[in-house]
Amino acid sequence: MPMKGSGSATGWEETNRWDRGASWLAYPEETMQRASHALDTDAGVVVVDPVDVDGIDDLFAEFDEVAGVAVLLDRHKRDSAAVANRHDVPVYVPEWMSGVASDLDADVERVRRQIPGTDYGVHKLVENPVWQEAALYGDDDDTLVVPEAVGTADYFLAGDERLGVHPMLRLTPPSRLERLDPDRLLVGHGHGIMADATEALTYALRGSRSRTPSLYAKNVKSLVFG
Repeated sequence: MPMKGSGSATGWEETNRWDRGASWLAYPEETMQRASHALDTDAGVVVVDPVDVDGIDDLFAEFDEVAGVAVLLDRHKRDSAAVANRHDVPVYVPEWMSGVASDLDADVERVRRQIPGTDYGVHKLVENPVWQEAALYGDDDDTLVVPEAVGTADYFLAGDERLGVHPMLRLTPPSRLERLDPDRLLVGHGHGIMADATEALTYALRGSRSRTPSLYAKNVKSLVFG
């Protein structure tokens, strides 16, 4: 199983469908399990951290016209410019996030607290020289979108976790997530948590440090033995 898929993604998998959106995995068999999201809002569809695939525009059209593309992690530029240019919409980038806008060959709109015309607020999670990450929270239906700090791909998970803190953040989990009370949680790596999301998030954050040794041991074993 490759760490990261490449080439034309034709066998993509839709996930996490609910009445206000859906997610997809461009390469379902890859270890990284890169997930992207289409959020249906009053302004139109906001596409989050997209990995572009053949036919994905048909998924967007099931909800509405595309209103914009959001980049929530400095290293998740992915195919955001390609999707934005195809739909003639801007790429939304948090105003405090550096080193992203200049790398995008598309119109960029800086956002501060809210994605324009939507109920999705922008929350700063991590800001340091090597990691800049924001989350989105939809007030209308308590949907939380976290691109990297937590995930459900296997290399995030220790023990009986349904959701795990990223291996590099295990000892300093993002405390700002503790303030949120989501009904569903969409992640940038893996399938989302569509039921009891707050319970899964709380469990992941509170046990992050204590379960770190077992996660590291599991990942090292997987790396060495495959």
